[in-house]
Amino acid sequence: MRFAEPVFLWGLFSIPFLACLFWLAYRRRQKLAARFVSLSMLPKVATSLSPWRRLIKTTLILFAVAFLFVALARPQWGMKVEHVERKGLDLVLLQDVSLSMLAEDVKPSRLVRSRHEISAFLSSLTGDRVGLVAFAGESRVLVPLTLDYGTVQMMLSELEPGYLLPGTNLESAIREGMKLFKSAKTAGKFSVMVLMSDGEELENSAVVAAKEASEAGIKIYTIGIGSLEGVPIPLQSAKDGERYKKDRQGNIVTTRLEERTLQEIAAVSGGAYFHASPGEFQLQKVLTEIANFEKKEHASDQAEGYHDRYQIFLAMAALLFLIEALLSERGRKRKALNGRFS
Repeated sequence: MRFAEPVFLWGLFSIPFLACLFWLAYRRRQKLAARFVSLSMLPKVATSLSPWRRLIKTTLILFAVAFLFVALARPQWGMKVEHVERKGLDLVLLQDVSLSMLAEDVKPSRLVRSRHEISAFLSSLTGDRVGLVAFAGESRVLVPLTLDYGTVQMMLSELEPGYLLPGTNLESAIREGMKLFKSAKTAGKFSVMVLMSDGEELENSAVVAAKEASEAGIKIYTIGIGSLEGVPIPLQSAKDGERYKKDRQGNIVTTRLEERTLQEIAAVSGGAYFHASPGEFQLQKVLTEIANFEKKEHASDQAEGYHDRYQIFLAMAALLFLIEALLSERGRKRKALNGRFS
């Protein structure tokens, strides 16, 4: 068994507190009654009130409240598989995670801003399958094509430079994206890549890969991140007081946006190039560009989940409340004894 909203289980800790309140209320009633008659005489005066029935009613209420909290937590068990029929494109996001993406010409940094914009981009999608590829000197698939945007968001938040080979290999990123489409058997007019990078690639083989992608029917939209002027690259962990990356001669290494390759990639693939300035990232413009594309039905996608079982606990709580309402606090009346009080 699992709980879809486990935070409501904290409400169970209020049950002992409620029990204390009921006990304090009972003690207060006793004290108020003692003002008019002694406690030893109280059972003879109020012969029809049953302390045991009152205890049972209180217990029923406490259990009913506990079942309500469990119902709110949405207990689930038993797997279910649903066929999800949606229309949309197949999008592969290619995100540069090279060291130069730590530059702060786009605040707070190129990479952090890119992650934030992709997150907002994902929230605007409906029915489009999304894959995520991280690249530097090499490429790695983080998320295959999926409708589960939550998984993409989770992997996106963990993107940092350092775990891939240094450099910026745009060709490797494009070919890795093409493999995703090929494995999903969706390469064609419904396939789009969005490549986000500062474009600092040493070789020019990315344009060749982009032509091959175009021949497979894949459009590539590129977003150039950074300024055209050189800026220093901050170090993730400063050593010996040095804040910026330096070469072997001790000079500060700078990075600048190289637009030419990114523009050629977009041009040969039938996509478009956008420059992400500090004020506007341009990713939403890509969304506007592809909004009118013909959508593909993803009828074969399946979503696994669990059956909700909160109805059981909700019914139990309602039953206990009903029993408590029907149960009287008054027991069977005793026969009156001779005299005023026996």
